Amino acid sequence: MRITRLFFTALMILGFSLCFLSDTGARSLYDSVDPEKGGPMLKPTSTAIDNPNTQFDVHNIGKISMIINNYGTFGFGYVTNNVIDGEVVLGCEYPANSNLEYLYAGALWIGAVVGRDTLVSVGGDGWYGTQELFPDAGDNGAIIARSNLKSKSYWHPDAISEQDFLCTFTDTFVSPGLTGQDPIENRNHIPLNISVQQNSYAWSYDYAEDFVLLDYKITNIGAFPIRDLYMGVYVDADVYHTSIENTGYQDDICGFRRTVPMPEEFCMEDDTVNIAWIADNDGDPNSTGGPPGWAFTSPRAVTGTRVVRSPNDSLVSNFNWWISHQDASRDFGPRKASTPEDPFYEFPLGPLGTPTGDKSKYYVMSHPEFDYDQLFTAVPHTDEGYLPPPSQSLALDFANGYDTRYLLSFGPFDVQPGDTLPITLAYMAGDDFHIGPSDFEDNEDYISTEPNIYYDLLNFDDFGLNARWASWIFDNPGVDTDNDGDSGRFNWSCQVGSDVLCFPECETPDDSILQYCEKIYYRGDYSTSDCYQGTGEGAPDFVGASPPPPPDLTVIPGYGEVTIRWNGQRSENAYDVFSRQKDFEGYRVYYAEGDRLSDYVALTSYDVNDYKVLQFNDILLFWEQTSVPLTLDSLHSLYGPDFDPEAYDSEFGAFTDPLTGRRIYFLPQDWNESDLSNPNLIHRVYPEASRDDSSDTTDEGLMRYYEYEYVIENLQPSKPYNFSVTAFDYGSLKVDLGALESSPLVNAVKEYPLPSADKVEEEGLGVIVFPNPYRIDGGYAEAGYENRERKYSAERSREIHFANLPRICRIRIYSINGDLIREIDHYRPEGGPESQHEVWDVISRNTQAVVTGIYMWHVESEMGEQLGKLVIMK
Repeated sequence: MRITRLFFTALMILGFSLCFLSDTGARSLYDSVDPEKGGPMLKPTSTAIDNPNTQFDVHNIGKISMIINNYGTFGFGYVTNNVIDGEVVLGCEYPANSNLEYLYAGALWIGAVVGRDTLVSVGGDGWYGTQELFPDAGDNGAIIARSNLKSKSYWHPDAISEQDFLCTFTDTFVSPGLTGQDPIENRNHIPLNISVQQNSYAWSYDYAEDFVLLDYKITNIGAFPIRDLYMGVYVDADVYHTSIENTGYQDDICGFRRTVPMPEEFCMEDDTVNIAWIADNDGDPNSTGGPPGWAFTSPRAVTGTRVVRSPNDSLVSNFNWWISHQDASRDFGPRKASTPEDPFYEFPLGPLGTPTGDKSKYYVMSHPEFDYDQLFTAVPHTDEGYLPPPSQSLALDFANGYDTRYLLSFGPFDVQPGDTLPITLAYMAGDDFHIGPSDFEDNEDYISTEPNIYYDLLNFDDFGLNARWASWIFDNPGVDTDNDGDSGRFNWSCQVGSDVLCFPECETPDDSILQYCEKIYYRGDYSTSDCYQGTGEGAPDFVGASPPPPPDLTVIPGYGEVTIRWNGQRSENAYDVFSRQKDFEGYRVYYAEGDRLSDYVALTSYDVNDYKVLQFNDILLFWEQTSVPLTLDSLHSLYGPDFDPEAYDSEFGAFTDPLTGRRIYFLPQDWNESDLSNPNLIHRVYPEASRDDSSDTTDEGLMRYYEYEYVIENLQPSKPYNFSVTAFDYGSLKVDLGALESSPLVNAVKEYPLPSADKVEEEGLGVIVFPNPYRIDGGYAEAGYENRERKYSAERSREIHFANLPRICRIRIYSINGDLIREIDHYRPEGGPESQHEVWDVISRNTQAVVTGIYMWHVESEMGEQLGKLVIMK
């Protein structure tokens, strides 16, 4: 949602100075808004006495990138300036660096009955701009960042994930200058007296890169009990590519998915996931100049919210969606008709849509109702007890996609003074939700009568898989975390001859076949079961199998080439969290011309020379891997120095192990590319160094034995590249995971293949300016030299490059008449990547695009002064 209703009566009641908040921090505070939907969001200015230390940061370690803040919201909707290091940060970008936006704002709603009052405290209400959750002032209110990666500057021994953000906020700020006034009940904010500890976690692992876990601990810090507390997660997604943001939020669809198919080996048809979801209605196919097709601007994914932990198994969950609109006829959401047992509650600003004020919000959170999916709005639901939409034409408009938001709520809880409620959510994404570019167009006519035709074409597979992994990271299946004898929920899978027989947990197979059965866990020990025999209540884990930590990189640039150097001491000596063994397997070197994960191309790899050992199970009659891979040296020690495992590389060429009497064969664990002496491949920098000499170290204190490098040649000097080295393992038999590899995004370094700033200063190299001349018809964007992501207009994304710069210098551009056009301070005193390079965006110091002409450039530094001529042809 971009704007909210301009409520003039509220202005008179408040009597405070109000400021207009724009839809993004990158815009002017007084930008215009969509007149169809109303005026800008209103929020009173804060007073001097209230000075909470509001902050935000971004989870960007994985495939999903999402803004987190310390005042009860996530996404960019309540961030006044969503810019980090000069770059606009999206609310929820998926995949990372794609400029595909999936979240305007999410917010906590917490409501309860306190005495005679019905109160709701909100991170953001989504309509009036009300905010009632804030951190303390100063350092006590700050976000704390932690990481379990020792290569990160914010590494901490108590970190849970690769990127933890920890903060605390409360609802106890009561000054109307900060929280505003309830425009419905005409009163100041009344707090519940709650404190919320928010810990959010993100990972880069292949199976955990698509979600962020949000762990909340809600504490009653007041003197009185809080009765019938409900918690809600309000989400206004707005799905679009940033190049079309002015209309992209007007065609979203949402719904609730209860189950997804479960893989056959789990002996159950469906997995209960209970996810509230929202997506673009059709994925925005590119239909210009031909049939619809997918483009880089197509948001084909789906995002949503899942509750993975609540303190009460008997809680009531509700799912509601609505469309907020200034026009009361379009302010709509599904509502049940009045009955004698359940009288209709009319919202103050319209009977069917936006719940405004504390009482309306609490009613929606606590009233048992599960709305039908938005796609089904145009078909009748009166038999289910729902009121009809205002008209059939509007119902079809809503079903086809609109500016929709949803609320996932749950409760009730009674919270005594000092008591704490633990609640954990997953905010996740799933790829390939939209499969066919023409699916919506081909079936749009059926949405008014048979919407299930289009709904059945939507693909929840990846979304469901990520939902399952979010639950498993929170609570590991098959792991007895609290040592009470219960390892979680499972089914029995019994291989009897060629048949697989399945039994639920409570039906233990007959003794005659029990020896052929194994427990297949699908939930951890935090969940309950009718046949649970443990003595405790289970415990969450917040952990998963991880690849080895990636190494820190040093990229040494040269003209048309770079040398990548890294130290692998941490990577090669890391222990697997489950097996407690060192499971390092190798490295891969990547490069990319873009920033997206899909842009990265593997150039070479090194891996340990080892083999998987497959052994025939005489009871269950199948081949299985029963141990970690064995190195070639280990095999030689077992079977003799001349033993060749590749001579026994299939079940048809297996041999009888003289040690066990069983048939076995061998497969390479990876490529077994283990030569470290070839200078054209990954090689040791110090081949004479010994693994046994821990005193032989680099300046950073790491052993020289683990120092490696790889040279990449034939690169284009005028183009920046991203370089990365990943570390991967051989997998984890304990949790049935294949080899895991760190993400190339975790340690990527961007650099130009140009002489480094150090070399420029040492050799006195002259400044180079390119392209020169700069031609407007040069096709630079089409060739990928500028505006690769199409984030800005062509005129605002031009680039003229200055290379061979010292670390500190000042660049000036003059007109031929001597007028100063632009001045750029290049300040990179520490050196490092891109310290020899600077970009001019061809914009003057007066923020105007420059015109065709001849310009003079001047570079001033401790090396002296350099002058040159630059031609711009428009």
